Amino acid sequence: MKKVTGIGGVFFKSKDPKKSKEWYEKHLGIVSDQYGHSFKWLDLNNPSKECVTQWSPMDESTDYYKPSSSEFMINYRVEDLASLLSELRKSKVQIIGEMQEYDYGKFAWIIDPDGRKIELWEPKDESTL
Repeated sequence: MKKVTGIGGVFFKSKDPKKSKEWYEKHLGIVSDQYGHSFKWLDLNNPSKECVTQWSPMDESTDYYKPSSSEFMINYRVEDLASLLSELRKSKVQIIGEMQEYDYGKFAWIIDPDGRKIELWEPKDESTL
């Protein structure tokens, strides 16, 4: 089974997310909205399918990464999240909470060997985003 298909997003803590976004826009041209920036790209196997990778500085007080104390979290794009979670359970990987589903896809969270929280995302058809 194919597991990770790419990077869905990079999230990191910032003392001042607004200032960070301004710095990245001024110096690197990354224009942000309230959530950060969505890098758009085309799927190699289906060039008509538009995909997105999210970049987002978050307030340093966020508890979104808990139980990890890491300063960042990576979101990995996956196929068939339910089956992957079943395999991870069998392998005794620590899963945080239950899988959640939104208009833009399914999400689940695990902890890696270094204690970092990892977000797994099975996107819905992104050409409609």
